[in-house]
Amino acid sequence: MTYEDDFNEFWKTVEQSIEAQTFAKLTMAKTIGKPELKNIFLRPLYGKADFKVLLKYSFRPRETEDIEEEMTLEAALPIIKAHLKSAFLSVLLFTTEKDVTFKISKKGVGSITEGFPTFKNIIPAE
Repeated sequence: MTYEDDFNEFWKTVEQSIEAQTFAKLTMAKTIGKPELKNIFLRPLYGKADFKVLLKYSFRPRETEDIEEEMTLEAALPIIKAHLKSAFLSVLLFTTEKDVTFKISKKGVGSITEGFPTFKNIIPAE
C-alpha cells in the first residue's frame, strides 16, 4: 500500500468528523528541512447551510505575515496533498472524539494512529 492510499483513508476520517460535527482542527507538521512555511492549519467554519474551513499558512520568519483563506474542504484537499512529502511528513486531525495522525516514513510508507482527544470543544475560526 502506498502512502497515498493511507492518506485517502485518513481523509475519509476527516470527512466523517465534519459530518459528525466533531472536527476541531487539522494541522500539517513535521517539516522537511527548515522551510519558511512552518505550518498549515485548517479550522472549521460551521455555517447554517454549509461547512467551510479557514486555511492558514503560518511562516517561520516573524516578519512574514500569515496568510488565511476561507474555502470548502474540497478546495483545501489539493493544497494539503501538494504539501505532503514535499514540505510536511505528517498531518494531525483533532476532533472532540479522538486525535488521528497520518505520517509518512523516510521510506515513503504511510501510517495512521489514533489517540485521546486534545480538544473537548470545537473552537470555530472567526
